[in-house]
Amino acid sequence: MLVLLFIWMQLWKTRALKKFGDTEIVNQLITEASNVKPVLKIIILSVAFLFLIIGIVNPQVGSKLEEVKREGADIIIALDVSNSMKAEDIAPNRLEKAKQAIQKLIDRLQGDRIGMIVFAGQAYVQLPITTDYAAAKLFLGNIDTDIVPTQGTAIGSAIDLAIESFGSEDGKNKAIIIISDGENHEDDAVKAAQAAAEKGITVHTIGMGSPLGVPIPIYKNKVQIGYKKDKEGNTVITKLNEQALQEIASGGNGTYVHASNSDIGLNAILDEVKKLEKKQFESKLFTDYDDKFYYFIAIALLLFVSELLISERKSKWFAQLNLFNETHPS
Repeated sequence: MLVLLFIWMQLWKTRALKKFGDTEIVNQLITEASNVKPVLKIIILSVAFLFLIIGIVNPQVGSKLEEVKREGADIIIALDVSNSMKAEDIAPNRLEKAKQAIQKLIDRLQGDRIGMIVFAGQAYVQLPITTDYAAAKLFLGNIDTDIVPTQGTAIGSAIDLAIESFGSEDGKNKAIIIISDGENHEDDAVKAAQAAAEKGITVHTIGMGSPLGVPIPIYKNKVQIGYKKDKEGNTVITKLNEQALQEIASGGNGTYVHASNSDIGLNAILDEVKKLEKKQFESKLFTDYDDKFYYFIAIALLLFVSELLISERKSKWFAQLNLFNETHPS
């Protein structure tokens, strides 16, 4: 493009000079104008842009091969999304507090794989097990009580689904973390936890809420309009079932933690998970590259400065050479 622009400018200059008169006579009036230097300047400018572009591309040279190993544990968090998790005995409510804690747990993971299951009356995989922590946070943000159509607390189904999600390979690097109020669990969750323990999978539980019981608020447009009621019109009271969650953790060789406003207990359980035997997930070879862009940028800058310093007038030595040729013809 620079060369085409230069040719167009030269043609424009030629046409402009013709308007003043005969070309040969006009050239005699501007004897100091050089015909060679404009060509030299455009060549230097073009080469400078070439080096600048190469510098921006950032050429790199491989210097060594580096092996990167990823080791860690497999963790699946099974989160209760039944309506009772909207109770506000833990601020802002049981579900939101659990989500906040899970997000902080994800920030602490280093090489571990994480998956998420949501459950109420049924269990569903919200996030397949992965090391993509950004995706985990994205999926976590979409969790709410309305994503599971059937109400209830199917903890056993959630554990069975988590076992399937781990795959068929046994190992002592797998853990399931159940976050629930444990209320109205409808299946044999203890038996499911024992089945997980037989496969080397540890089952931990976190109890959300108060054993004394609180009503479940109902909101419309972020304004509370009352409390959830049963078919008889009585206010529904939701209570934490600590005994059930303790039995599930015991059956799964895990730990039970009662969540509070200050600490939900995930950090303590993560410390237990980190004691598990680590598994190498993958090993990759990466080439460590050295950047070389600065050489090309430096050359480009020198060429730009050189182009600015070159005038379009003839050099004195060139003029003297012409004078010598005219006074001493061959």
